[in-house]
Order: sequence, then C-alpha cells, then structure tokens
Amino acid sequence: MKKGPTRRFAMLQAKFSIHEDQSVFLNSYKDYGFKDKSEMMRTALNLLRKERELQNLRQSAELYVETYADDAELKTLTDAAVQGWPE
Repeated sequence: MKKGPTRRFAMLQAKFSIHEDQSVFLNSYKDYGFKDKSEMMRTALNLLRKERELQNLRQSAELYVETYADDAELKTLTDAAVQGWPE
C-alpha cells in the first residue's frame, strides 16, 4: 500500500505565564508519560481544541433540532425524502 506524503509542521516557540500550581503540574510531565513539558502542553492544547470543536458541533446540532422542531414544512419534506429508504 502506498503511503501519502508526510505532513510536517514547524515547531514554534511561545512564551506564556502560568500559575504556580500549574507549573508544579507541568513539571511532573514524566509522571504522565510525556518526554518533556512541551509535549505535555501540545497534548493539552490539542485536547482543548478538540473539546471546543465538539462543543461547537453540539451547539450546531441543537440549532438544527430547534429549527426542525419549529418548521412543519421541513418535517414534511424530510418525511417525503425518507419514504422507501433504505430498500
């Protein structure tokens, strides 16, 4: 099987401030299986990004539910579209 091109991202540095208790937690990166503080921070940021994306998706779904619940014409159209599906 042929593999696609490997996507590489440049590693950038950032300076930020954290509270003392956060610093203590970050300094225990080895206890959590990370090779360094940077890997722990990248993982935390990725988890936060995924959580926010999921939250946005849930909000979008809730809006669709509200729209569908309030729109009789849309319900009729949807019911017509699913008649006989799947066969």
